Amino acid sequence: MVRYIAGIVGLGFVAALLVSLFGSVSGLINDPQPESAAAFLYKHPKELALDSDGFMGKVNVRQAQRGFQVYKEVCANCHSLSHVAFRDLKKIGYTDAEVKKIAADWGTKQSVQDPKTGDRTERANVPADHFPKVYYPGTGVPPDLSLIAKARHEGPAYVYSLLTGYAEQTPELIAKHPDAKTPDGLYYNPYFPNLNIAMPPPLAQDGQVTYADGTPSTVAQNAKDVAEFLVWTAEPELNDRHSLGLAVLGFLFVATILAYGAYQSIWRNVKH
Repeated sequence: MVRYIAGIVGLGFVAALLVSLFGSVSGLINDPQPESAAAFLYKHPKELALDSDGFMGKVNVRQAQRGFQVYKEVCANCHSLSHVAFRDLKKIGYTDAEVKKIAADWGTKQSVQDPKTGDRTERANVPADHFPKVYYPGTGVPPDLSLIAKARHEGPAYVYSLLTGYAEQTPELIAKHPDAKTPDGLYYNPYFPNLNIAMPPPLAQDGQVTYADGTPSTVAQNAKDVAEFLVWTAEPELNDRHSLGLAVLGFLFVATILAYGAYQSIWRNVKH
């Protein structure tokens, strides 16, 4: 008897759950939540073509050097590059002497601890050091850019779009989407997920960076160059890996031809 009662109670419990689930789903269908302004106004990254794109693409070292110049002059005060060593810059064409000078002249010094006294002191950077971490005095910590091209969906295009995507909010936009109004102290950028970003436009005008190679300096060019540089920082071995991949594919192609030739010459007439 107890078993029957327990079964009836169990069936009643399951029926109550089913009714509750049906009511929830029905409510979502009949009374959908209004789409947020962020979901409506957010834009996917712009199209961006770089030499590093594709299965066998390679980083354009001249463009990466320009991107490093943009990073150094515009981004380095706020954003760290702590996974990259100064000596890695040789992979994008800098000489030993240039790397040594870049490291020694870098604004932030290396903080080191005396193994005997425990006291911390500062010294100039050397090529073997990683780029020093930036300790930002404001609220929050700007992201480290070393791996940003891998950490964000469509990373290079995201970087390019974010840097070139700052815009003014029009009265018409605010009237249509009141909850999209950017709070004081933030900046409207439809390529940023929640539309409002604390970083002021870092590339505010053309000519902000004077390229050492004479390339015309525009906001779009600066953004494209630093995007290519950040592709390299995320994968400094990219060019070497792709070159090795081509060599391996070539070897396998030749080995396949030789193996087929050996089969034709030796094993073709051998009966199983």
